[in-house]
Amino acid sequence: MIIGIGIDLVECGRFLDWSAFKKQRIFTKKELEYADNDNANSEKHLANFWAAREAFLKAIGTGFGDDITFSDVSVVHNESGRPELLVVGGARAALKELSGDSDANIHLSITDQDDYCAAMVIIETK
Repeated sequence: MIIGIGIDLVECGRFLDWSAFKKQRIFTKKELEYADNDNANSEKHLANFWAAREAFLKAIGTGFGDDITFSDVSVVHNESGRPELLVVGGARAALKELSGDSDANIHLSITDQDDYCAAMVIIETK
């Protein structure tokens, strides 16, 4: 059963002028390494990661705050390169509350075109 849907659209250019300090505060070390490995498209990767976080938070019906920090939700890639969400801390607690402690599947889709990146998250109980 689907228990949450979220979508987010981000303009990629907004990440061009971010300081290294701000990026390190928002993104995980693995996300920054992934973006830096494709220097020509670094800002697109960061925008994708941001959109994925925002889409997840919309799917669970909350936002960043005292209980959920930026590092509680991050994008990782499986062996085939498929992006997946890693959810820990306060975000994991909010997900468990939404799912009624049932195991939940998180489906993530990310895309970018020209100056924009978008992500969609669907959360379903198993």
